[in-house]
Amino acid sequence: MKVLKFGGSSMCDARSVGLVKQIIESQSTPCIVVVSAFEGVTCRLLELAQQAVQREEQYKSGIHAIAKLHFDVVNALVPAAQRTAVLAEVQRILGEYEDTLYGLFILQDLTPRTRARILSVGVRLSAYVISHIVSGGKYCYTGDLIHTNAGFLDAPVDFAESNRRITQYFARWDKVAILPGYVAGNSEGSITNLGQRGADYTAAIVSAALDASEMTLWMNVDGFMTADPDMISKAQPIETLTYPEAFELSHFGAAVIFSPTIRPVYEKNIPIRIRNTFNSAAAGTIICNQPAELNESLLIKGISSIENISLISLQGTGLIGITDISARFFRVLADRKINIIMVTQASSEYSITVAVRPEETQTAINTLDHEFYAYTRSGEIKLHVETELSIIAIVGERMRNTPGISATLFRSLAHNGISVIATAQGSSELNISLVIRRMNLKKAVNAIHEGFFLSNYKELHLFLVGVGNVGKSLLQQLQSQLGNLMNNLKLKINLVGVANSHKMYISPSSIEPAEYAEKLDREGKIYDIDRFIAEICELNLRNSVFIDCTGNETVASAYGKLFEHYISVVTANKIACSSEYNRYKELKESSKEHGVRFMFETNVGAGLPVINTINDLIRSGDRILKIEAVLSGTLNFIFNVLSEDIPMSTAIRMAKERGYSEPDPRLDLSGADVVRKLIILARESGYTMEKEEVKIQPFLPNECFEGGLDDFWGKVEALDADFETKRKKLAALNKKWRFIATLDNGKAFVSLQSVDSKHPSYELEGSNNIIMLTTARYLEQPMVIKGYGAGAEVTAAGVFADIIRVANV
Repeated sequence: MKVLKFGGSSMCDARSVGLVKQIIESQSTPCIVVVSAFEGVTCRLLELAQQAVQREEQYKSGIHAIAKLHFDVVNALVPAAQRTAVLAEVQRILGEYEDTLYGLFILQDLTPRTRARILSVGVRLSAYVISHIVSGGKYCYTGDLIHTNAGFLDAPVDFAESNRRITQYFARWDKVAILPGYVAGNSEGSITNLGQRGADYTAAIVSAALDASEMTLWMNVDGFMTADPDMISKAQPIETLTYPEAFELSHFGAAVIFSPTIRPVYEKNIPIRIRNTFNSAAAGTIICNQPAELNESLLIKGISSIENISLISLQGTGLIGITDISARFFRVLADRKINIIMVTQASSEYSITVAVRPEETQTAINTLDHEFYAYTRSGEIKLHVETELSIIAIVGERMRNTPGISATLFRSLAHNGISVIATAQGSSELNISLVIRRMNLKKAVNAIHEGFFLSNYKELHLFLVGVGNVGKSLLQQLQSQLGNLMNNLKLKINLVGVANSHKMYISPSSIEPAEYAEKLDREGKIYDIDRFIAEICELNLRNSVFIDCTGNETVASAYGKLFEHYISVVTANKIACSSEYNRYKELKESSKEHGVRFMFETNVGAGLPVINTINDLIRSGDRILKIEAVLSGTLNFIFNVLSEDIPMSTAIRMAKERGYSEPDPRLDLSGADVVRKLIILARESGYTMEKEEVKIQPFLPNECFEGGLDDFWGKVEALDADFETKRKKLAALNKKWRFIATLDNGKAFVSLQSVDSKHPSYELEGSNNIIMLTTARYLEQPMVIKGYGAGAEVTAAGVFADIIRVANV
């Protein structure tokens, strides 16, 4: 014999009740079906009763809506020959209910007996209707089968009598029994109820009495999930759970089952299967006593959480060595019926801490304050309360005797900047529970889920500032590579925020990179970098990465705040790393302290692997002795195209038109950009260096950098003849100009130099860069890094590579 139970979420309208009918009729053998009321009906019945007690006339109209729901189901699904009789019975039951409400309206008193009768109406209606929809169905009233001893609400079950009645009633059963859940009866013939999740309890009582082969709970979910799917889109159904695993998950917030109601089947070792009414093809979750054979590769089975709890701690020297303090602590809370969710106690006996529901916090505080008043007044014991907290529990039988579980758990949280306030673990090692700030709950659950269930994919959440040439190219590359990243690297990139100098737009559900411009234009808010940063921090998404594709000082000044909120930074902006040394050092240390990445490979050489190479050399014990480099793609382009036909002024214009130079090319021509890059290389090589220490020998006179851009063009054109004369002399000697940055024995300088054909930079084409590293290991023959050193596409590719490095931490 199988017992099936359908919850209210499975029966919200005629279509869903039709699915219930199909499932029941597909069973190969006669079965017993327990049903809840149609979705929302029981709550509505009680609301109308409260309105009647308050003498609010609108209770009458509410009855019509309940009637309509049931009439619609009857008219759609009950065979025509039975329809009139069924409608009449539905009307009779609702008529009784309406009479009861009128009585409440007059007396203004809702007694437990009347409340129990009102709460039975919804399940009696649904069971009666479904019994006439299902082929071979027979309505069986549970008030005649399940006997309770005392009271009307949450009434205790007389199992001996109930088991006798159930086994006798179903001794030769060959039909489909349809039972209203939740309802029971007492020796006086009055209606009683079984309390919270009473329909589950009804199914469990009947299953245990009949030694059912299986109890199936049909719901609107595919089973127990590895985590709450409302928090984690990657949550997966759990194939098998042991009873202890299911109990632990449900205790800490997984609402699939309510542990007390399934105790009868647990004691009889009857398997429970969780199935989805709306996805009957899904296998669901099976719960049994034996450890699962499936999914043995998973160290934990699932993660559950309680969103809002309070921590109450009793602490102080007055607890040490006093044997009855703990007993009194728990006894007085139990006397006030305060539910303790979690307990943790210091081994030094200095403190006892419990987690309770917010609504019970003040009662618990008052109770403990009264009980330990003498100690708190003397200062021997202090009562401490923390609110706005959440509990997370990871659960799994395989955690037992498996090293590294706690390390993975706490590492996942630490990488995302989440502090743990309290922890607890039982000796069975079945679960580890921890308390965190409520605002971090979603981020924490996602981080833990990613840490333990890595078989799917990793996610990064990107926030981009700057959609000029580099930023725009980056977004194009992201759009084209999204599929490849998921397929080959198991990496999902979510563009969550984007901003330019005019507008900003953030969407937690992510933005298609190809649609950023439209989103900014239509839905973007006025750009404010402080507000943009604040919204990023408020979102508090795990694995967040801030990308700076600007050259803006204000944006660069925000990195410190981002690190404090455990957000990695990828930047093509050279300002932060080339500013004062102490600021550079603070940013490096802050990123390290907070366990996030500070990536700026593209600050030097665009997409060339320069900074990472220097870092690898130093980490492996090498020392950078000398750097000689051509670091300006703009200047290298200019000196490469300079010829008899292309004078200096024309070469500069060409660099500007092709996007190699800044809009004001004097920023490149001054050598200031090369100085910034050399400072960054020197610092990454281990040298403490400020901008003022770099000697610069400009190749244009100072007056070229005075006045406006129009003035500049006139002044540089006047120099064309002089440059051409000098160029011809160099050409005659088979030499070329290169603007070279040099770091040698801690001394730095940049200047325009002539090089012959033996020099590695002689054949450097176009806007390419070259970096020559002389180290303790590469002493006689420098390491040479050479390639494209300018251009939006290669710089964007370098930023892209840094993003991937963040994901690979």
